[in-house]
Amino acid sequence: MLKVTSPFDQSLIKEIPLANEQDIEKALTIADNLFQNQSLWIPAHERIAILEKTAKIMKTRVEELTKIAAQEGGKPYTDSKIEVLRAINGVKLAAEHIGQIKGEQIPMGLTKASENRIAFTMREPIGVVVSVSAFNHPLNLTIHQTVTAIAAGCPVIIKPASTTPLSALNFAEILKEAGLPEGWCQVTVCKSNVAEKLVTDKRVNYFSFIGSSKIGWYLRSKLSAGTRCALEHGGSAPVIVEKDADFKEMLPSLLKGGFYHAGQVCVSVQRVFVHEDICNDFSKQFAEMANKLIVGNQMEEKTEVGPLISPFEVDRVEDWVNEAIEDGAKLLCGGKRISNTCYEPTVLLNPNENSKVSQFEIFGPVVCIYSYSNIEKAIETANSLDLHFQASVFTKNIDIALDTVKKLNATAVMVNDHTAFRVDWMPFGGRDSSGIGMGGIPYTIYEMTREKLMVIKSRVL
Repeated sequence: MLKVTSPFDQSLIKEIPLANEQDIEKALTIADNLFQNQSLWIPAHERIAILEKTAKIMKTRVEELTKIAAQEGGKPYTDSKIEVLRAINGVKLAAEHIGQIKGEQIPMGLTKASENRIAFTMREPIGVVVSVSAFNHPLNLTIHQTVTAIAAGCPVIIKPASTTPLSALNFAEILKEAGLPEGWCQVTVCKSNVAEKLVTDKRVNYFSFIGSSKIGWYLRSKLSAGTRCALEHGGSAPVIVEKDADFKEMLPSLLKGGFYHAGQVCVSVQRVFVHEDICNDFSKQFAEMANKLIVGNQMEEKTEVGPLISPFEVDRVEDWVNEAIEDGAKLLCGGKRISNTCYEPTVLLNPNENSKVSQFEIFGPVVCIYSYSNIEKAIETANSLDLHFQASVFTKNIDIALDTVKKLNATAVMVNDHTAFRVDWMPFGGRDSSGIGMGGIPYTIYEMTREKLMVIKSRVL
């Protein structure tokens, strides 16, 4: 049995059974049989109706879904409610995009050999989808990794994070209530060795992964021949702040981007490069704002920063911050654990470039500020890590903004906004060590289909 506990006080929420290898085999057999027998495929209009009904059911249960996600994941109640509303919109987006799954006409008659022919492409479901999810958005990540498959016409098996399986299990029940036939969305809660057997099975056509790069790249290396994949890992989001940046708009934006969900987001603001002319003022004001954030029980509406997912993560963040201070970083605020599960919002000034906080994804409530005099050097430092996801630049100068967007190595660069901005219809994903493939509901649906060409030869053409 798996004990699911609250990240804040480690209290038991629920015990659920763990799947074994026999359960995995059963799930794969069910999914593969559904895909291989085309008479069992769900017509597009039925998929639309099912997802539309799913969204309607969810809309009546916002409070319940919010409490489940917040309790198991540790994200503050207010932010968890936003996650739920976003998840509902994600289901609607998937339903709407089913009508956009289409091919195109391929020109014929351009050569003698291609005369008397007409050709079209069409997009078909890719096959069995296996999704492995992360803890930090327990409902919304489930949405991105299941309704996309359903929209594409693929049976899907999702393995949620062992710390946050309840949102996924609950959502699967909502899908069934909305009319999704048995077996089209299965949730498997299992240990990592069992999950590896699930992911690497030859019947898996598409593998979706959200989590650590170490595990993601390892699993990719073990995939069966022909299994396509998308991996979404972490980043160490850099921000370039020029001396003409608007403090009034910038500071609240970066505060939210840095400390949302205690920094446990793959695109959290982590490294802020600030022009030396404004660095002192920026650092002082930003630290003062961070110091006022309310940390505590995620179930209380006043809480702005909740717990880390486990005591181990608090220990790790504490060690990294202490190392940075020993290496010369100036502590502007925070720097201490509040309990076994909560850590103070922390701001560090000019950490050593070799400190862990400068080299790796922190995934905790820590923001590092670095003073610069030359923007080219700042961009070079921002690009120096092998983690490239989202980034941002703050400036009123359009030429500097466009030049910085061009030079930052990132899949997305925000101008005058924090690095964690996202809407679910935009492309989203990392590059280099930060991942492969592109998320975003329309993009994922497209990746979960494959192309087939039909060529018709006729004397009358």
